[in-house]
Amino acid sequence: MLFNSVRTIYIQILLIITLVHIPLSINKTSINKNEYNKTLSLILHNELMDSDCSNYIDKQIKKFMDKWKLHGVSVAISKDDKLLFAKGYGLANVEDSIPTTPQHLFRYASVSKLITATAIMKLKEEGKLYLNQTVFGEDGILYDEKYQHFKDKRYKQITVEHLLRHESGFYRRVKEPIFTPLRVAKKMNVSAPPSTDANIEYLLKRRLPYRPGSSVTYSNMGYIILSKIIEKLSGMSYENYIKTEILSKCGIYNMHLAYNFPDQKYSNEVNYYEHDGTDKIPACDGSGKLVNRCNGGNNIRGLLGAGAWIGSAVDLLKFTSAIDGIDYRPDILSKESIEYMTKNYSSRFPIGWMKIDYNNNWWRTGTLNGTSVLLEKQENGLTWVFISNTSTWRGPKLPYRINNMMRKTLRKIKSWPENDLFNNFSFKPFTINIDYEEEKNNCCS
Repeated sequence: MLFNSVRTIYIQILLIITLVHIPLSINKTSINKNEYNKTLSLILHNELMDSDCSNYIDKQIKKFMDKWKLHGVSVAISKDDKLLFAKGYGLANVEDSIPTTPQHLFRYASVSKLITATAIMKLKEEGKLYLNQTVFGEDGILYDEKYQHFKDKRYKQITVEHLLRHESGFYRRVKEPIFTPLRVAKKMNVSAPPSTDANIEYLLKRRLPYRPGSSVTYSNMGYIILSKIIEKLSGMSYENYIKTEILSKCGIYNMHLAYNFPDQKYSNEVNYYEHDGTDKIPACDGSGKLVNRCNGGNNIRGLLGAGAWIGSAVDLLKFTSAIDGIDYRPDILSKESIEYMTKNYSSRFPIGWMKIDYNNNWWRTGTLNGTSVLLEKQENGLTWVFISNTSTWRGPKLPYRINNMMRKTLRKIKSWPENDLFNNFSFKPFTINIDYEEEKNNCCS
């Protein structure tokens, strides 16, 4: 028997009846997006993951959530581009006691940079830019009167690849302009939150601490500028270009740029929570209201390609399957581009990804107030997403704890189902190999 509960069997019967007239190959870009969303919502229901074996995964994730006081979590796991597992845990909305499901949308935070980098590489493949092309100045992609008032002439040396690899020379000693919206609005004499142009102009008034390309400093502003490059070269808004030229070609129709305030959320978007004791700050819109950073304090939407995308854990896996070089599902980039993005350098960031280690594991982390994300592609073919609507006092260090817990958990899986949940509504429960003595003596954290 595939499932252990009567309720799950009942759901399976309903799926068979409902899906008779709905195409099962939902990964194909030709399918109507309404059919896709309807089919996906039927397929990926928490109860469909219930089995004696998946209970082990549940136990480890719930233990981790309790330890770090995470309200809601969504986990999706694939192997060789085949979706094996997708489940929500805890509460998407604590106030209304709404359980988290695989369909809930979460902020991706800096995982958004991977989407932006993919778009830049696509434009490169189409011959619309070169990675060594300069960004500012007379010969730059963004040559414009409002971007010509430099505090430092070395801005003219910044290239597209410098932005992609965080080598532009931008400051990190003080907060970036995107995280100080009220200060920037006051200095630039504009309404809050300031526009992307105002943030870039404000940035250009600073001196660079080092020559572009000579050192590395992680920068959100670099990827905001890349978003402007995409707009300039495509003639479209950043969001529309990504949706039409990148996501739709992956069969993804439910990713969006986030909004800042709770009353602007999408209908299936989670609520966001910070750890106890977090101070409130003035709202980014200049209203004077004191709010949490995750609920209007930060200008999330203004992050654009640096951190503004929201979506489900499943769709993030589906996007990753289109840029991973695995042949099972077609990639939207050439193998040469993928290899260039993921080349391991000891002193340089990869392109879009956060880290490529010496065992060829690919990491992309994302952290904002109210958001903790880890996307990892392992050398053994497993790729997984762990995403939470809660931030902790560990901040950007939490993904390392997530990695430890998930790797320990996944090592116990003896075999995986043969069917692909991206394409098929049924699956065979997987089995696990547990050393119970080891489990008694070791706690996954």
